Amino acid sequence: MSARARAQGGREIRILALGDSLTAGYGLPRQEGFAAQLQAALRAKGIAATVIDAGVSGDTTAGGRARLDWALADRPDAAIVALGGNDLLRAIPPEATYANLDAILRRLAERNIPVLLAGMLAPRNLGQDYVTAFEGAYQRLAREHDVVFYPFFLDGVATVPELNQPDGIHPNARGVAVMVERILPAVERLLARVRA
Repeated sequence: MSARARAQGGREIRILALGDSLTAGYGLPRQEGFAAQLQAALRAKGIAATVIDAGVSGDTTAGGRARLDWALADRPDAAIVALGGNDLLRAIPPEATYANLDAILRRLAERNIPVLLAGMLAPRNLGQDYVTAFEGAYQRLAREHDVVFYPFFLDGVATVPELNQPDGIHPNARGVAVMVERILPAVERLLARVRA
């Protein structure tokens, strides 16, 4: 059954959350991670959805690209692609990040899976040229692939101590709740594309 038929028939929509530790809920009980909190938020709005946690801590865009076919075995109807944070931590060239994400988005398009691309903002200490190229890669991908674009996955959470774990990088349960609240309208736009 197609995603459209499932959506129109009132069946659960399966959303793949392909990401890294931010998606996997590093340091948190499973029920407090991003996938679980997003699923709960959607169901609270009366949206029948299952969010598949395909987050792997430490994963780069190359890692996500390498395991995409495995993740697609769950037969999702839509996908949230939230990768790039570890590329930043390793100062991977932005053109490599672009190429990996481009390949991921192409593969999802081949499967007719609508996508929400969640971007990352680069730390300014990497230099303005790097920042411009890295952040520009997400904007370019969003245009080229006509995906739902959410510019910063950690919007409202990054650099806010009370919303992060002691490492200052990974959100705590309250931080994840803020992430979910802020990204929810974009997820609803994604689901509208599944139903269209």
